[in-house]
Amino acid sequence: MSGAVGSSAGLSSGAGRLAVVVPVYQEAAGIAPTLEALAAQRDADFDVIFVDNGSTDGSADVIRAFAASHGLARWRVIDEPQKGTGAAADTGMRAAIDAGATLLARTDADCLPREDWTASVRRALTPREEGGLGLRLVGGELVARRDEDVGWATRALLRGAVHLAEAFGRIRPGNRGDGYLGPYMMAAGCNVGITAELYLAAGGFPRTAIEELHEDRALVNAVRRITSDYARRADVVVFGSSRRVRAWGLRRTLLWYKDHAYKPEVVDIR
Repeated sequence: MSGAVGSSAGLSSGAGRLAVVVPVYQEAAGIAPTLEALAAQRDADFDVIFVDNGSTDGSADVIRAFAASHGLARWRVIDEPQKGTGAAADTGMRAAIDAGATLLARTDADCLPREDWTASVRRALTPREEGGLGLRLVGGELVARRDEDVGWATRALLRGAVHLAEAFGRIRPGNRGDGYLGPYMMAAGCNVGITAELYLAAGGFPRTAIEELHEDRALVNAVRRITSDYARRADVVVFGSSRRVRAWGLRRTLLWYKDHAYKPEVVDIR
């Protein structure tokens, strides 16, 4: 990955090996900005595993062509035929661990990580004695993309809705109990980092379809039974797609994320 520094400033040379996992389904027409955002990371010392979840539009070929043309030898595409974001993400995380990654990050194929995203994830997950923050799980800020046909007012409402959802999650009965070691934290699947050892200890993302379960919340709650070394960081930023808002409207989108209270005919909006 040319054109960027190899490690985060201030961290020791012993900082762990980072891998980014990206589930992919039918993204050939729109994935280029995500590829460009990953290639432009300031901290370029990371592997990327794209998990093709049964695409029929040539998504994998688009990714491979981009990687080859940019000399990105540490990017690869693997397949996961079991349909579902949970299944695809889990396959990618475990493949990264098998390849030697000790730090894991996930984003999605319609998202744009800010140029300091990998550096911020690495800093959050690196032990304090090596110059990091010593977290074992980090969730980041999710901000609406500015290159989609969504006005600033809707983007602002979406930003507020994320924080409101986290506040609601902290008082929700299903996220409370004697077994939890810390408060509920929202860590969207498109902007989360976790150490490899904690990912395995927590059981990983449930291998489910997106219609069945929000796998990111399930992973956070599993982590909360193991450790309190987690936090949401404002410096870990991903710009997320608003395509569901454009297709369903803001109210229905929020209901969808609230335990699928809205059940659309088509979930995989493209």
